[in-house]
Amino acid sequence: MTTTKKKTTTRKKSTTATKKPAAKPAVQKIPDLPTMPFAFEVLDAASKMRSKANKVEVLKRYKHPSVMAVLIWNFDETVISLLPQGEVPYGSNIEDETMTGTLSEKIEDAVSKMGELRTTSLGANDQGKASIRKEYTKFYNFIKGGNDSLTGLRRETMFINILTGLHPLEAEILILTKDKKLTDKYKIPKDVVSEAYPEITWGGRS
Repeated sequence: MTTTKKKTTTRKKSTTATKKPAAKPAVQKIPDLPTMPFAFEVLDAASKMRSKANKVEVLKRYKHPSVMAVLIWNFDETVISLLPQGEVPYGSNIEDETMTGTLSEKIEDAVSKMGELRTTSLGANDQGKASIRKEYTKFYNFIKGGNDSLTGLRRETMFINILTGLHPLEAEILILTKDKKLTDKYKIPKDVVSEAYPEITWGGRS
């Protein structure tokens, strides 16, 4: 008697895992700023955008001569600052005797505290603080060819007076800009500025 053995076939289970579709990167929304934003609000909003197109869009949407003046001063190599490089001292001997450090350090300290508190508000001290929007028409006094009749001391005193009246984050922008170091804080390269403001003609300013 012959016994026939049946062959059993075992199917192997597929070990290939089903791939989940890659999550789409979140689309960044252009922020809604106040009607008359500070320069630091515009630059900060543009800096936080990941794409070049969005950076350009922020600068376009909140275009103002004061913002353009800061960016030209910072990026145009023919705009030559007549202010000393580096930290800004206090403006009078009285202040030098009663306060330690420099005006630059005082502004840096105020900005640092805002960062810790995650706010750009000075509370009650916000009132009376000026903005770059208000002061930018005086910038010509601080660059070569603008007002060469000023003495160095008079020019520095004017700059210090403007800084002390500004919101700390606005003052910080001017300190960075006079040394052409705005990109140390804000991720806004020159090509973004050129695309946002094609009417700017670079060069030939001194």
